[in-house]
Amino acid sequence: MILVRPDRVMGLCNRYFYIYTRSGFRLLDVIFWPVMDLVVWGLIAKYFMRLNSDNPTAVSFLLGAIIFFNILNRAQQSISVSFLEDLWSRNLLNAFVAPITVAEFVASTFVVGLTQIFAVSLIMSVLAFCLYTFNILAISFALIPLFLNLLFMGWSVGMFTTALIFRFGHQAEALAWAVPFLIQPVSAVFYPVSVLPDWLQPVAYMVPATYVFEGMRAVLSGNVEIASYLLKAAGLNIFYFIAISIFFGAMLNSARERGALAKLVL
Repeated sequence: MILVRPDRVMGLCNRYFYIYTRSGFRLLDVIFWPVMDLVVWGLIAKYFMRLNSDNPTAVSFLLGAIIFFNILNRAQQSISVSFLEDLWSRNLLNAFVAPITVAEFVASTFVVGLTQIFAVSLIMSVLAFCLYTFNILAISFALIPLFLNLLFMGWSVGMFTTALIFRFGHQAEALAWAVPFLIQPVSAVFYPVSVLPDWLQPVAYMVPATYVFEGMRAVLSGNVEIASYLLKAAGLNIFYFIAISIFFGAMLNSARERGALAKLVL
């Protein structure tokens, strides 16, 4: 039995694409915040470079971190916010009454999120090159595995956030935007793990994104031997993805049994 039929997934994707192409405000929300982050943080980095020019790679570290964190954030929101949009439009029951599986529903959010990530990352990369002469392609062949690790972590976080909404209802909706930024301080996004307090460093090493950002900085510093970073990130991602998928399914089934899924749209 086929759990995911491509035609059904594409049908759901077309629905999301139709919404975005017919609403300029939705497109603005997708593009505006990442671009503003890039512009503001890029200018801040250039200012600090004027104060202290001892580390010429500081701007590259910061711009790379902003672009990479956007991948994680968008991957997470592609699941949780897409679910919330169906919730707010009272379309959630229609989606689950239709002959689609939960796997197909989630897979469609993966595809929509991947499209958003490619588009926004491309815009940010071009702006970073034009405004700050930062070339994301300087990461070379490591770019793809680093990207994939952040993508899978974002999907895992998105499913976890949505599962919490299944469990706690509308009061947990804010987590759709908050969770990535709760993880950010222990993900070594803008600074190495060594900056963190000693007691917090073991927590950071349990986060897949930590190895991605540490690996990115290593590559930009001229170190091409980052296989250990990639393997550790991939191992953690596989573990978390499987565990969170089980948790997601359990919370969804619990919501159905308690009638909470229907109450969410009332």
